[in-house]
Amino acid sequence: MNFKNLWDKLFSYEPPLQYNFNLPETSTNEEESNINENSNPVKIFPSLSVNKEYMQTKYNTLINSDIILREFTLNARGKQYGAFIVYIDGMIDSKIMDDFILKPLMLRNRNNTFDGPHNKVISEAITNNITVRKVKKFDLPSYLMSCLMPQNSVKQVSTFEEAINGINSGNCSLFIDTIDIAFDIELKGFKQRSVDKPNNEIVIKGPHEAFVENIRTNTSLIRRIINNENLIIENIEVGKITKTKCAVCYMKNITNDDLVNEVKYRLNNLEVDSLLSAGELEQLIVDSNMLGIPEVLSTERPDKATKYLLRGRIVVIVNGTPYGIIMPAVLVDFLTSSEDSNLKVNFGNFLRILRVLASFITLLLPGLYVAITSFHQEILPTSLLYSILASRASVPFPIIVEILIMEISFELIREAGLRVPSPIGPTIGIVGALVLGQAAVSAGIVSPILIIIVAITGIASFAIPDFSFGFHLRYFRFLFILLGFIAGFLGISIGLFVYISILCSLRSFGVSFISPFAPNSESKGNGYLLPPIWKREHRAPYMATKREKDQEKISMKWKYNPKLHRKNEKR
Repeated sequence: MNFKNLWDKLFSYEPPLQYNFNLPETSTNEEESNINENSNPVKIFPSLSVNKEYMQTKYNTLINSDIILREFTLNARGKQYGAFIVYIDGMIDSKIMDDFILKPLMLRNRNNTFDGPHNKVISEAITNNITVRKVKKFDLPSYLMSCLMPQNSVKQVSTFEEAINGINSGNCSLFIDTIDIAFDIELKGFKQRSVDKPNNEIVIKGPHEAFVENIRTNTSLIRRIINNENLIIENIEVGKITKTKCAVCYMKNITNDDLVNEVKYRLNNLEVDSLLSAGELEQLIVDSNMLGIPEVLSTERPDKATKYLLRGRIVVIVNGTPYGIIMPAVLVDFLTSSEDSNLKVNFGNFLRILRVLASFITLLLPGLYVAITSFHQEILPTSLLYSILASRASVPFPIIVEILIMEISFELIREAGLRVPSPIGPTIGIVGALVLGQAAVSAGIVSPILIIIVAITGIASFAIPDFSFGFHLRYFRFLFILLGFIAGFLGISIGLFVYISILCSLRSFGVSFISPFAPNSESKGNGYLLPPIWKREHRAPYMATKREKDQEKISMKWKYNPKLHRKNEKR
């Protein structure tokens, strides 16, 4: 008994009662009040004290240090009114507020001290030498909007929800006694990153501008390239708590209406509390597939987004993320670069062929090596087979363990190079690959030819333009390694058959993923290889755009103009 008591005393644990803390469950009444508040937004009261108390309670001004509630006296037409403004410190421009909001409203001047007839001439017409005037009586909200607030963007709101949304986005809300509306004034002045060159998409012959975290800066970059009124940019809020703004961009006279409606339907039917990045949005709006194949493109280049907009695609920009999402996307899009159209046709097509080769190498080369060395040695030349057998003579592991060690080591080096600080990232990649590879060969853990196979596979994966698709190929490379080890070429063939079958079944926003190859249709110059630029007359038929033609049949009329040829013949 004494030993048992000593054991219990040393190793048993009883939590102290004073530290026993449980999270209380949300009461039904509280849930009902939240639902009612969301369904029936509270309207702004005419009483200034009630509005002030409501805003103080909503924003917890007693403990929130960055919520500023500034009370003052407003002068308008010789009368004084109580007023207050609410804003978030650090998100507004204080100088603009002082010069264009507080000074015109607080200081006495000719505008707010005039005590003449309290009416306003809103229209004037002269008929038969008789002047006819339409006069509107004095109205405080319209008077403030038109005379006392010289700020560019001012909007009247009637509910607290609208006012709070404006404050959270970096605006200022003005409440005035005796009127049941507030003024949402745009005064955004928070610090943001300036437009810089792309970091992840290398530019060869193209503009050196990239998206930033501010949604309005990103939309302006697109507007500067597409100087057309048919460019539509709609804002949709996603997230019950964050209310993240998403800009849906499309060309009204080009993009298919059903595609636009489908994208907006998916965005409007996302029941999530928060949306923080374009990567999260991509996962929420695409159809799920077993292979994890990306179904939308992401880009940080405005020129790339613009090219796809003019082809009938839709671009969605998420506030706070320097990436745009392009939808729908097909397999061809992941193996092409926006630089291809800036190069001559021969050079661009040569690079595209290299990318297809790089994709096959990334996905299949290690699996083919395992299959050949395990099952199909007879297809190798005798001298090469002897070299492989001689290099593997001192290796104690089977081929599958050997290649998995090197592939996983290469992926670890790549991930480490991305995560460490940028000055030493490339150093770790180069030194790690050289040191580990040479040490592994010297120790007899792996064969030298396997180092070559893994190095070629890794280099080929870097040639794929889209990171998501390259990651997908790297991930499924291990599956084909296992299939090659189990059943040789037969296993790889079965895996390829299943893989291609799944590709054929995928659809991205109603478009077949491997269009225009399956179902087989006329590409009209929108296949994988580029035609000459003067032959790119049609947009992709699988997009079903409103305008099929991208340019006239004879685009270089300076060279091929039928009228000029006729005149020359007559002469």
